[in-house]
Amino acid sequence: MKKVGIYSGSFNPIHHGHVMLANYLVEFSDLDELWFVLSPQNPLKSKDDLLPDADRMKMVQLALGDDPRFRVSDVEMHLPRPSYTINTLTYLSEQHPDCQFVFICGMDSLQHLPSWREWQKIIDNYELLVFPRKGYDGGELVHHPNVTIVETPIIEVSSTFIRESVKAGKDVRHFMPEKAWEYYVSICD
Repeated sequence: MKKVGIYSGSFNPIHHGHVMLANYLVEFSDLDELWFVLSPQNPLKSKDDLLPDADRMKMVQLALGDDPRFRVSDVEMHLPRPSYTINTLTYLSEQHPDCQFVFICGMDSLQHLPSWREWQKIIDNYELLVFPRKGYDGGELVHHPNVTIVETPIIEVSSTFIRESVKAGKDVRHFMPEKAWEYYVSICD
């Protein structure tokens, strides 16, 4: 059975931190591959500044190129909205019975997991690979048997920083994969 990491997010826009984390996880864990699952709208986040789904999907595809370890999935674009992680994981498990799905999240998400829809089903039925996030310890769930803490490098870059910098006229091209950056600035003009 193929072990597949599910790394979901808005990727608004995708940046080197996302890609570096994914690279680390497929090389230093037992994942066979990693799927970037583009979220149309996180129910716990504001929709302000959210780029259109098609543009975010295109940037992720450009950022990853033809690396066979990664796949871009638009599965959440076809599921009822708002998008809930349990619905995505359940659907993927049904559609791909040959895959064992592992949910990837940061310590911040793990700490806030009890506020998610059907969070107990997530943590009881799926392995979670959890990476460090500055200012978060993951809370009590770090001791759950399905939680594996992965000591990835902490990369201090965010999509918010990139969006705000571009709005301010700053050239932050080296924070994003080159082709994704070129696409991003072309749609921001």
